[in-house]
Amino acid sequence: MTPRASLSRLLPWVMLAGLCTCSMGCLSHHQGAMKGEPVDATFLTVEGARVRYLDVGEGPPVVLLHGFASSIENWVSVIPALKKTHRVLAVDLKGFGWTDRPVGDYSPAAQAALVRAVMKERGIDQAAIVAHSWGSSVALAFALAYPEATSRIALYDAWVYESQLPSMFQLARAKGVGEFLFAAFYSERGEERLSLGFYDPEIIPEKLVEAVELAMERPGTRAAALEAVRGMAFTEVEQTYSRITAPTLLLWGREDVVTPLSIGERLSRQLPNARLVVYPRCGHFPMIEAVAASNRELLEFLEGK
Repeated sequence: MTPRASLSRLLPWVMLAGLCTCSMGCLSHHQGAMKGEPVDATFLTVEGARVRYLDVGEGPPVVLLHGFASSIENWVSVIPALKKTHRVLAVDLKGFGWTDRPVGDYSPAAQAALVRAVMKERGIDQAAIVAHSWGSSVALAFALAYPEATSRIALYDAWVYESQLPSMFQLARAKGVGEFLFAAFYSERGEERLSLGFYDPEIIPEKLVEAVELAMERPGTRAAALEAVRGMAFTEVEQTYSRITAPTLLLWGREDVVTPLSIGERLSRQLPNARLVVYPRCGHFPMIEAVAASNRELLEFLEGK
């Protein structure tokens, strides 16, 4: 998910940001257990963070990476289908879900290193990497850094190019400005934020809305989100995607307004071994709005078909 705010709306506040950095712009990070953690949640500590993960099923390994401001819950419609024939390792990336929000690097490359460390801890040498939205930038960073650990890649509505960043994200790169913007504006209701991602907002799962809203209230969330935004420095890295040779499946909602289909077409041209599948009457979440078709396509791809 990606919050969008008009530049005209934000500029008056940005002008005040330098004056408000100390009073409103001091965002705090957090490490350690958080109130309300699921009783069945599993954790391990890697790369300086306590990371929540889910490891279920048997068979060829598949790693699931969620999008910005999301979590493992993003995959509730996918995991039951995958775990019948695959070992599924789903991870709450650093700063999101129930994983720590420490001070540090939140770039896709740093998140990829965290994912690799989780895989090693769980005894997985190689896996298919499946990701959604901003998680796709982590998946591509992973494939670039660890090609030997990447068997296949599947990306849902990828968020991987500099041109995709909204005004708020670009402004947030400035010291003080970002702290102010995320302290003042990063509090929209989960349902409102999610509605942009759906062709039919009426079908948004209530559990997904609850998960997003509860995550917003956890300590360190705004600070971590800001660092993740500042880590979206795609200008240089996006030129290297053409080096990725692993078989890649791009699954895309035709009506996605967050990552338009033109982005999928661009990525399919840049990746040398990619195939693009488009779902009509579908927005940013094919795993929900086109669950049957996208699950079928994903499983066939993972089986080499």
